[in-house]
Amino acid sequence: MSSFIDFLLTRRSAKPALLGEPGPSPEELNKILTAAARVPDHKKLAPWRFIVFEGEARAKFGEILAEACAAEEKPEPSPARLETERARLTRAPVVVAVISRAADRPGVPEWEQILSTGASCFNLCLAANALGYGTSWITEWYSYSPRVREALGLADNERIAGFIYIGTQREKQPDRERPALSEIVSRWQG
Repeated sequence: MSSFIDFLLTRRSAKPALLGEPGPSPEELNKILTAAARVPDHKKLAPWRFIVFEGEARAKFGEILAEACAAEEKPEPSPARLETERARLTRAPVVVAVISRAADRPGVPEWEQILSTGASCFNLCLAANALGYGTSWITEWYSYSPRVREALGLADNERIAGFIYIGTQREKQPDRERPALSEIVSRWQG
């Protein structure tokens, strides 16, 4: 168990630009997604789902990102910016969009369903990290774009919780400063 605690105490997100090949194999990706679906889920609603981008689909989706950027950003984005959007999902071999789909269900507050989605995102990262891959869970502008939502076929009750980039880290990220427990922990005394 101490090795698991050490893993949790040392894991770190990777910058998407530092994630390269190889990405997870199909079998590894299935394990990662299975772990992502194994989170607290009040009343078994599965208030999340996954959209996987691999291979050429990443570049095809990049075209949608460039079109959305051109239509939504003012002033008009530069050609360099549009090229960045076209290549955005190709920064890593595999990208998984985690979709929150909270339902109106008596006894299961929306907040609990959103928390379950967040747990799913982090389990996805932890599973990929445990298999030796780097991950980056980010939203960026396209998670909030109406055109991107439409292209993904999201329902009215669905939101993008994040895009999780998965690949092999080209270089290890230095650790960053973490909050001191004395600043974030209190003990209720009654």
